[in-house]
Amino acid sequence: MSVFIGLLSSFLMALGLFFAFASVVGLIRFPDVYTRVHAGTKALSGGAMLILIGVAVRAPSWQGTVKSVLIALFFLATNPLASHAISRACYRHGIAPYGTVLDEYGEAMEDRT
Repeated sequence: MSVFIGLLSSFLMALGLFFAFASVVGLIRFPDVYTRVHAGTKALSGGAMLILIGVAVRAPSWQGTVKSVLIALFFLATNPLASHAISRACYRHGIAPYGTVLDEYGEAMEDRT
């Protein structure tokens, strides 16, 4: 059983590392701030979740497992909110999305004023 837990934990952490690496590649390669925020949010959230689940599985005590789960829940709740706030602030400061053909948010903002 201990070998299975060790292998499962290592697999989850390696998969999380892959998602974190994919996030870094997205941050470097994507053309504008919105797609970079997307890469940072989606891939890094998935990577962090997998790493924290791997840590929770391997934790020697239930306190360590609870801490890992609480950190994962906090990360899951705050990362999308922060990225949404960053994207919205960028749009309101006039940073246009790259290659946009239809801007429904801009049209909605103009209708409000």
